[in-house]
Amino acid sequence: MLTSDYESFGLVALEAMAARVPVISSNAGGLPEINIHGQTGFLSPVGDVESMSKNALTLLQNELLLEQMRHHAFMQASRFDIQHIVPQYENIYIKLVR
Repeated sequence: MLTSDYESFGLVALEAMAARVPVISSNAGGLPEINIHGQTGFLSPVGDVESMSKNALTLLQNELLLEQMRHHAFMQASRFDIQHIVPQYENIYIKLVR
């Protein structure tokens, strides 16, 4: 559960997802880019603890949904693997240097 009021990127969420842990988070900052609501976990408005609690209970009470979200969380985290991200940064830097 990541209840941030502000989150620039969401590395903690990404690390959890790489460990096959669905994320229940606020929709602050870059979290919606990483945590896909209903697929890799759940997003709630900042400060909506009741919604986050309900989402946690949903996962704890539905083993099939939990397993599906574990899989999707891992797949989403894989998109941010260093082997995929570094070449993208290199391309940006090459374009900027030209």
